[in-house]
Order: sequence, then C-alpha cells, then structure tokens
Amino acid sequence: MRKLSDSELEKYVQEGNRFVPEAVQMAFEILEERGRVFSEQKKAAVLQLIQRKKDAEEAKRTEEAEVWRDHITEDPDAIKLYSRSTIFVSSILFSPIPGAILLFLNLIKLKKYLAAFFTLVFGFLFFVFQKYVLISHFDFGTTSRYSPEIGVLSVGALGLLVISVLATPKKLPYRAESYVFPVILCAATAVLMYFNFQEWFSYYPLSTVIRLFRS
Repeated sequence: MRKLSDSELEKYVQEGNRFVPEAVQMAFEILEERGRVFSEQKKAAVLQLIQRKKDAEEAKRTEEAEVWRDHITEDPDAIKLYSRSTIFVSSILFSPIPGAILLFLNLIKLKKYLAAFFTLVFGFLFFVFQKYVLISHFDFGTTSRYSPEIGVLSVGALGLLVISVLATPKKLPYRAESYVFPVILCAATAVLMYFNFQEWFSYYPLSTVIRLFRS
C-alpha cells in the first residue's frame, strides 16, 4: 500500500468504502507518516469507521458459524430431525450411506424432496467413488504418518454436511430425533463390514476394529 498515492489512500479513510479494516488502518497510518494532518474529529471518525468494519466482520463470522451450528431446542412443537453431528459421525465411521439415509429422512420431513433425492444419490455414488479412488490412487502398503484414506472418507461426510446446511432452512430450531434408528442403521452397516469388509469397507476406522475382532 505504500506505493499508492495520497489521493488513492484517501479513499481508504472515506465513509462507505469497501476496504477491510486492516487496510483502512494501514492507509490512515501511512497518510500520517507522510505528514497528513487529521483533525481530532476526523481521527475519531476514521477510528469509528475501522471499529464498525471490525464489528461487521465479527458479526459476519458469527452469522456464518450460526448457519453451521445445530439449533437444537426443547420446544415440544419443534420438528424432530437427526442432528448434523449424528449424520457426520455415522458417515465417518460407517460410510456415507447411513448418513445420507438420515439426512434424506430429515429433508423428506422438511418437504425438500429434490434435495432429499440428491442426498441419497450422493451417498451411494460417493461410496462407490471413494472405493475407486482409494484403491486406484493410494498405496496402503507403505507406512506413513499421514492417513489419506481418512481424508477421502471425510469428504463424503463433509459433503453431506454441506447439503444439510444448504437445504435446511437457516437457524431452524428442532428437537433431536431418537438415536434408535441411527443405531440400528449403523449396526446393520457394521454387520456388512463384518462379513464383507475387505471388499467395500476396509478403509473405515470401524472395519479395523472388526478385522482385529475376527482374527
């Protein structure tokens, strides 16, 4: 910014500009270094401008965090949905299929039928896709401190989380649905892992435990 002219820097300290607060602060300091004399009123106005921009950025970050957060309530009139944490954990441990089914049921309740169908397709297609990626592009016979398979598996869970955020009304308060069906669903997946883990589920964390149990 030091290469900018005074007239260009002046734009940074004007009301209504779209520059970030750090840029405004730096422009203000450079102008003072160059001998620009600000009145006390102007200094106060610039400092207030910087603070308002910082407050706006903080409010935006808070708003974005709120969008991703579960808004679970005890209100008996609120709709009952499976929580995002339940969907995410089941997708990481048991494949994206259980997570996709749970999110599918949520979206059906919310009458988001197109999103619900897309979720189900995404879950099953990603399950097949990740097997291809893991088998074709990674050599698991080598030792490494990194775990590329977990990274690939996480993409499916994160994908479902993104779908949930985009398809669910923002800040929707809801009651957490019972864990009974998710447990049954994950238990059924664990059975499939037990009998067929080498073919489809070998890269999931739980399959390692099952493999040790069988040996």
